[in-house]
Amino acid sequence: MNQQQQTSISQRCEPTSERRLGVILICALPVIWQSSLGVARATDSVAPLADAVQQKDTSGVKLLLQMGANVNAAQADGMTALHWAAYLDKPLLVKWLIEHKANVNVTNRYGVSPLTLACRNGSRPIVQQLLDAGADPQPVLRGGETALMTAARTGRIGPVKALLKAGAAVNARDDNDQTAVMWAAAEGHTKVVEALIKADADFLTPLPSGFTPLFFAVREGRTDVVKLLLERGADVNEVLKPRSRGRREHTTALLLAVENGHFETAEALLQAGADPNAAPAGYTALHAITWVRRPLLGDTDPAPIGSGKISSLDFVRLLLKSGADINARYDQESLNGGGRYNGGDAQFVKAGATTFLLAARNSDLPLMQLLLDSGADWTIPNAIDCTALLAAAGVGALGSGDELPGTEAEAIEAVRRLLERGADINDVTQTGETAIHGAAYQERPQLIRFLAEQGADADLWNRKNKFNWTPLLIARGYRPGNFRPSPKTITAVEEVMQSANLPIPPAELPSETPQR
Repeated sequence: MNQQQQTSISQRCEPTSERRLGVILICALPVIWQSSLGVARATDSVAPLADAVQQKDTSGVKLLLQMGANVNAAQADGMTALHWAAYLDKPLLVKWLIEHKANVNVTNRYGVSPLTLACRNGSRPIVQQLLDAGADPQPVLRGGETALMTAARTGRIGPVKALLKAGAAVNARDDNDQTAVMWAAAEGHTKVVEALIKADADFLTPLPSGFTPLFFAVREGRTDVVKLLLERGADVNEVLKPRSRGRREHTTALLLAVENGHFETAEALLQAGADPNAAPAGYTALHAITWVRRPLLGDTDPAPIGSGKISSLDFVRLLLKSGADINARYDQESLNGGGRYNGGDAQFVKAGATTFLLAARNSDLPLMQLLLDSGADWTIPNAIDCTALLAAAGVGALGSGDELPGTEAEAIEAVRRLLERGADINDVTQTGETAIHGAAYQERPQLIRFLAEQGADADLWNRKNKFNWTPLLIARGYRPGNFRPSPKTITAVEEVMQSANLPIPPAELPSETPQR
């Protein structure tokens, strides 16, 4: 309160000697209330009772109710005393306000009712008080969120049961078609999910996105909810099929769990009978492990945070024990774009790739070793004859040449191990690319020198690939989608060319940047 306001009140309440007794009662109540509330003033507020509740002034609320204050007076944003009592979780104040005929179905300017606020707090006592006083059990926020959805999201079973008993619609849908059981499943509230199912919640019908409560729970790693839904009849091998999207968007609960790093959830799915070889989008859970462990760098998604105590390598062992095909190949027919070779595209071709090939591409040495120890066939190439050695060397540029997650030292070690197993250093893909082409794409000069030392045949690698690029041209900047020379790579290629007595052509400015 400013000095001017204080002066104004004192002037109004300062009686002359003749009028002192007559005005003292008039001035007393607002002054007493003003002192009690600290800042609120009966003379200025349009909703003094709401102000008092907002400031948690129980004595002030009691006094105002005794004075006959308007119990339903609202603040500028539509908040009433009952709103604030529910929001602040004050059952005693709610009781007083209801006894003084507070409107239990009032909404503020944003369409929020006291019941919604009580559900947001998870307050069973206040929810019950409001329902007993005649509150509508089905208030709806903008966007279609019902009180039951709010209560389901918070996870308190008391308000959920109270709303269901009062007749709240268990299968009401918000503007995104989501239901209360979906909200509870996503948040991992097992008891709430169970109560909703017992009240005949539909937990099988998918959204247009293909998501069911099971998929919501799996995506968030809510293992206990997943187990409950499977016990109640959810299909562990159901394929998520978004409307108006291609096959590559399809997935299973197992794949969704793996790609989000929820390996304990994935274990529960396997124990419930999930198919470890399901590949509705062309790849299996084993394939997915490779990019979960080591996602590509650049603009791609980072590694998932994940959950649980099962490591990715332990989960690979579990998959193999559950019957996963260690040599399953990426399904060429289900792919498009970067997945399948489409003429001028120099990106890595996943079609036909095994898990081992993808692990080699990422220079994921621990995963490579585990797969080899488990019997993986390291000789299987992809659909254009890119071998594990070529993939480890870097064949399949993405553009700038620095998207692969492995370091140059790891790539050299991966190539070394493959050579020790008998890999052919002079393999060539159907697009005419060699290991040194790959190393040039990835700007790895030490790898180029290592390959030359290990016997890479200059008569094979010093040739133009299908895109008319030699390793030297690639080092000088020719690559998919852009032009970026790499001086360190140019030096390395020229060194090995000189060692092989190869002529070094003069550098030329590109007339056209190759298009994807």
